[in-house]
Amino acid sequence: MKSVRARRIAGVAGAAAVLVTAAACGSSGPSKASGSSSGGTGGTGGATSGVTLQVLIGSSGDAETNAVVAAGNAWAAKTGNKVVVTPAKDLTQQLTQSLAGGTPPDIFYVDASKFQSLVKGNALADVGEKITDSADMYPNLQKAFTASGQYYCVPKDFSTLALEINTDLWTKAGLTDADYPKTWDQLETVAKKLTGNGVTGLVMSDTLDRIGAFMRQAGGSVVSADGKTVTADSPQNLQALDYLQKLGKEGALKFPKQVDTGWGGEALGKGKAAMTIEGNWIVGSMQKDYPNVHYKVVPLPAGPAGNATLSFTNCWGVAQKSAHQAAAVDFVDYLTTVDQQMSFAKAFGVMPSRQAAKTQFTTQFPDQAAFVTGADNAFGPVGFPGFDAVQKDFDAKIQGLSDGSSDPKSMLSSLQKNASDALSNN
Repeated sequence: MKSVRARRIAGVAGAAAVLVTAAACGSSGPSKASGSSSGGTGGTGGATSGVTLQVLIGSSGDAETNAVVAAGNAWAAKTGNKVVVTPAKDLTQQLTQSLAGGTPPDIFYVDASKFQSLVKGNALADVGEKITDSADMYPNLQKAFTASGQYYCVPKDFSTLALEINTDLWTKAGLTDADYPKTWDQLETVAKKLTGNGVTGLVMSDTLDRIGAFMRQAGGSVVSADGKTVTADSPQNLQALDYLQKLGKEGALKFPKQVDTGWGGEALGKGKAAMTIEGNWIVGSMQKDYPNVHYKVVPLPAGPAGNATLSFTNCWGVAQKSAHQAAAVDFVDYLTTVDQQMSFAKAFGVMPSRQAAKTQFTTQFPDQAAFVTGADNAFGPVGFPGFDAVQKDFDAKIQGLSDGSSDPKSMLSSLQKNASDALSNN
């Protein structure tokens, strides 16, 4: 589960390209978008009519594909252009192949963890500040797509990690709203109380993309804020792993495979976990697969260093080699208006990347407010080239925290070495 889309768990649609062919409807050309706190009206005036844009997306399913196609239809009708939307079977592979062949799509999804590699390969045009009210995006999302002072691409949506609680199991254990955990100690207390009779208090995925939140809550990190130094082997990170290992030894924390499930949402839905830690992609999955399970979303408990969570985001990347950059930027501007982002939120459950949409989103989706609140103390993934292999090695050892077969200090020492080696190659 990597990226807002891939971390969503839903399968990628394997459909063929969808051609969007709305006509210009007699338009004399796109109107100039006026700046506004609501994210503008879309259409910067830079798009020439008659252009066909190729758009490659990593879709979570038909709902997402259809929503992007509909947006393409609307923009095409407004500007006299066309859009071809392709839901990738394997986004990374298809994008890599098209870039290597010199014929990339004009616009494509870029996961934050892949961003640095694309910048290094000179694949992205620098368009982040070319849209209406570009500064309205959440600061941490802008940072995720900034390299060497250049804000390359526009965040399309995001999610943060929060704590999901099965409220029926919670009530059965004699717990009330006042018991929602605010600290690590409280999380341990309720996780132990909820464990028993085939239920584990907390089940979460065995990946750095989950336990990294605990590292941040302890004041730790994998790399320094400037991205130049590996900081994995620290007392703060050790404190986080020791805490998780303690929960595992107490039986209050398990990982999905240990309860015969594929991820935290499945464990929560099947009643094998009383609590899990996931992003807002869990909402759609629970509605579809476990509609009768009652649950509540609350912020992650604070650690010794305070509140912290992880954020996951994609951006709308524009290819450096695109022959239609002006039209591509115009379409991205349209896609990232408040109205369009809210349309996507309703269609397939994503959270708008514009701060101007915060009130509207939390009003329409109050049960997801904790995910939005997390934006104020969220940290993005480690994304320098070569880190994928480093993380894979680290993730393979996480399950051992629950049974004592993995040593936290050795895990961090290995992560420090491997990450340092990978970073030095950049």
